[in-house]
Amino acid sequence: MKLRQRLIFAFFRRKIKFIAAFSKQKAAEEAFKILCTPFPPDRDTMPLIYQQAKSVKFVLHGKKVRGYRWKNSGSVKRVLIIHGFSSASHRFEKYIISLLNRGFEVLAFDAPAHGRSQGRTINALDYRDMIVKAIDRFGPIDHFIAHSFGGLALCLALEDIKDNEKFKVALIAPATETTTTIRNMLGMLKISDKSMMNEIENLIFKVSHQQIEWFSIKRAMNKIRSSVLWVHDKDDEITPYADVVELEEKQLPNITFYVTNGLGHHKIYNNDDVREQVINFL
Repeated sequence: MKLRQRLIFAFFRRKIKFIAAFSKQKAAEEAFKILCTPFPPDRDTMPLIYQQAKSVKFVLHGKKVRGYRWKNSGSVKRVLIIHGFSSASHRFEKYIISLLNRGFEVLAFDAPAHGRSQGRTINALDYRDMIVKAIDRFGPIDHFIAHSFGGLALCLALEDIKDNEKFKVALIAPATETTTTIRNMLGMLKISDKSMMNEIENLIFKVSHQQIEWFSIKRAMNKIRSSVLWVHDKDDEITPYADVVELEEKQLPNITFYVTNGLGHHKIYNNDDVREQVINFL
């Protein structure tokens, strides 16, 4: 974790503990808000390939979502790139170049509260709705690349599409189980009070009318018949490989697993071998 992120967590840790002294419910609401708030972005320079893109946008839940479209003359293959939490579409520059060279038309959006899109917070349902709207506005789209939190949002979107067996889906270190994600985040905030987790689960149900276990890629996969390449690293501490093992052992015919060692959660999607596996799969 970067120094800036450690300082932010230290500040939030003290804030939540102070609020919890008066109300566990209010503290849980503050913790959940923090979990839905991306870190402030690094001042990255936009890659040159973005000068060739057409800017596209739409409004989602009152906020502008901005994206980019690279057309490829005569192409009938269209791919949507879906980034992770506290990331942005431009982190996938090398994928975009490789896909264009392979004849794809490419679409990439900054999720709400990320990159150049509006908003301050995001949850899985917001991200799912963004993906659904992007497909409706710019489809048909039948190829997808999704990393981390974007993988969960994509699977929540795909499970409601009747003909999803036509799709090719590359999941890179997807956020498999939301229960694990929230417990890890609470651990980073050094919050061990079980009642806090219960309060957050109650809040999630109040907002979504779904139990926290519903926000699971393993559950969503029961309705997804797409051809899936699932890339995961055994040393991933953000979206642990342990959450994947049960699904991998089922040996579902539509899912191919590509397991790496030593790349963790962030290096994995920038790895040359992983990128080649993903592009070849698509």
